Amino acid sequence: MSIPWARAFSTRLKNFSTDFMICYPFFGGETMFIRIQKTVLLLLALLLLVPVVTFAADPAEETPAAVEAPSEIDLLTEGLALFEAEQPEAAKPMLIAAIEVETDAERLQQAHIALARIYLAEKQFDTVLAQIAAIPVEERNDEARYLEGRALVAISLTREGMAALQGVDPQVLPPSDQSIRLRILAEGNAALGNYQRALWFANRAMRSAPSEDVRGIYRFAQQVVETQISNDILPEIAFMFAGSPVGAAARLQQVELELAAGDRVQAARLIAQTDLGLIPAAYRGGAIRLYTELTGQSWLERSVGVVLPLSGRFAAYGQLVKRGIDLAVEMQDLEESGIRFIYRDNGGDPARSRALVEQLSTADKAVAVAGPITPAASEAAARKAEVEKIPLLTLSQHKGLPEIGPFVFRNSMTARLQVQELARYVVDELGMTGFGVLYPDNRLGREMLDLFSQEVLKRNGLVTTSESYPEDATDFGRQIRLLKGEDPDFREEYMTEQEMLEDLFVPDFPPVDFDALFIPDYADKVGMIAPQLAYYGIEELPLLGINGWNSPDLVRLAGPFVEGAIFVDGFFPYSPYPFVQEFANRYFSKYGEEPTILEAQGFDVANIFISLLSRDNVRSRNDLRLALSQLSNYPGVTGATTFNLVGDAEKILFLLQVQNGNITQINGPDAGQDTLLDEEVDVAIPEEYTPDI
Repeated sequence: MSIPWARAFSTRLKNFSTDFMICYPFFGGETMFIRIQKTVLLLLALLLLVPVVTFAADPAEETPAAVEAPSEIDLLTEGLALFEAEQPEAAKPMLIAAIEVETDAERLQQAHIALARIYLAEKQFDTVLAQIAAIPVEERNDEARYLEGRALVAISLTREGMAALQGVDPQVLPPSDQSIRLRILAEGNAALGNYQRALWFANRAMRSAPSEDVRGIYRFAQQVVETQISNDILPEIAFMFAGSPVGAAARLQQVELELAAGDRVQAARLIAQTDLGLIPAAYRGGAIRLYTELTGQSWLERSVGVVLPLSGRFAAYGQLVKRGIDLAVEMQDLEESGIRFIYRDNGGDPARSRALVEQLSTADKAVAVAGPITPAASEAAARKAEVEKIPLLTLSQHKGLPEIGPFVFRNSMTARLQVQELARYVVDELGMTGFGVLYPDNRLGREMLDLFSQEVLKRNGLVTTSESYPEDATDFGRQIRLLKGEDPDFREEYMTEQEMLEDLFVPDFPPVDFDALFIPDYADKVGMIAPQLAYYGIEELPLLGINGWNSPDLVRLAGPFVEGAIFVDGFFPYSPYPFVQEFANRYFSKYGEEPTILEAQGFDVANIFISLLSRDNVRSRNDLRLALSQLSNYPGVTGATTFNLVGDAEKILFLLQVQNGNITQINGPDAGQDTLLDEEVDVAIPEEYTPDI
């Protein structure tokens, strides 16, 4: 057998031999060269024999079993996964390629349907129809017929599209597609002149459509009522669709017709019978103004809905806020004003919070909403309030709430407010410039580190060093030595006597290179950290903290090691402010205990609403929204309050310091009022209520 690579190797060897012979005198002459050549040839023969023998001995190894062929990529599965992940551009070429090789009918239908949806989003309606046409008629499922119907209507083949859509079982479609199908059927029937049937489909569509889509469907129904329904059957439409947005639109059209005929009495009677709460918020304002004009009364009640967790795991906190609101109502004379607060229990649930805001806005006709206090519930309520155009004043510290929209406000102490006031005081008033930070390795600690670093930098200060510790730590020696710039693994017993002697003559430098140490944690943890700071030589260094320090536990656990410490809080019951003292005294008389920040926040929210709703020029929700946005330096017990352009509260917080073993307010008039150590003034705020804990 002739082996090509062996012949080539032999040729190369001959060339090598020739070239080598040129140089052979240098290697001992011809005899030496011949020996080398024989040796090389012998080695070559052995190399050639080994694979041949092995091959002959085990023919089964002709196709090595150990090397697996690469598995084929399932284009359809990959393409569908990308489509489900909302990456249509990446999915499209894979699905097109899958159609070319796929033989399974069911899988082919999946590919065609996915491509049809992609092309539908791109408004390539002819291509959508081509994808559906590729599926045999007898194999097309409801989703395929639904997509076909949408494409046919889009290219003005309305009858054909309507026939396809009406033959679809809506229950097999996703909720969003069910709503779209009903809306298209409504518009299609209107295009074909079937106006009452169009209103029927529009009414059904509004029941299931997302809030953001209801406005458009209502506007469509309103236009049909105003332009296509004859005056003689308008009362019938209002009766048939009573208790629905379509019925309200029909009733309002009747009102307009009576006004045009000059019968204001009949118009007033009709609008008084109309439930304006059924009308989407975007169109409700005009109807409410017409109601007020004709009846001489406000459709809105002078009531504020309060959404709190009054049951469930957060009930204790909701009840504390309710106490504060109740005390505010008790201290005000609201009999003549008609202002009242309507409590609704959300149990801390986001979905229930959303539903309660809608109920308060429509059925209860509330002018505003207070609450909730937990993050997820607050976000859900805020988004619904923005849709309903009803002012909402939340007490949650959850990020981004006021940014949801102009009807959402927040009256709460945030992490940013705390570090702003702390940085302002220590940099601008005390002249400190360098800071260390010792923080827990959790979301609160990391957020506080970032915010504090930003705030001192704005004032030309600098965080020069920072160290984190585990959330459950009890020994902080390693972190403290790192703050000092020391090697935490260094041990003095390893020093020689000579090194120890030389160390005695090294001048003493300050233990740290910063002016103050910021510890964003709670009193129980600070009670362990502060004594260890002194143990490791960091003494008489100002300590800075957050509202979690405002507890009798701080001095009880840390004693003299926190003397002079400075921190902030959103409420201080021993404040020298007279209105704070009045609130604290009235609360203690009623409930037999000191108020916490939760009751104080509830008290402030209630008083803000009472104050604004007592103004003659606040008659509507938009009036109240405007009044809230213009609120400036309201003297609340949780600090003077102003709402910024976004709707977040800007507050003058309480600056506190440990002086002679007592917690004392150091800002405000007659600052210097002490906290009695045997009084409990702290509050355990739930994890969901505090930011990022």
